[in-house]
Amino acid sequence: EVQLVESGGGLVQAGGSLRLSCAASAFTFDDYAIAWLRQAPGKEREGVGCITSRDGSTFYADSVKGRFTISRDNAKNTVYLQMNSLKPEDTAVYLCNVQLMRDMVPYDYWGQGTQVTVSS
Repeated sequence: EVQLVESGGGLVQAGGSLRLSCAASAFTFDDYAIAWLRQAPGKEREGVGCITSRDGSTFYADSVKGRFTISRDNAKNTVYLQMNSLKPEDTAVYLCNVQLMRDMVPYDYWGQGTQVTVSS
């Protein structure tokens, strides 16, 4: 069974840093891009960024560009989200996502999320 497990969330003051992890299992990790998204209370889920499979190219939302960095360790089947210069508006549940193809049909898989709270 495909699993994504996020960890590393917590409470941090504005200006601080956190590193989130997303540990994946039960699929060929190297072959797939992984995305990070977040959802704040009362708001729609929004994309934070993603990292491609083999060459590790990264893409970020404008709101986090220059502050957040996504990386991956294919040997550990893990993707990381390094968050620096955190702002109160970064407070949200952070989730990782992978879209796998099964018989040419795309399936989205999500972790349970990890809470990030940034105090002012």
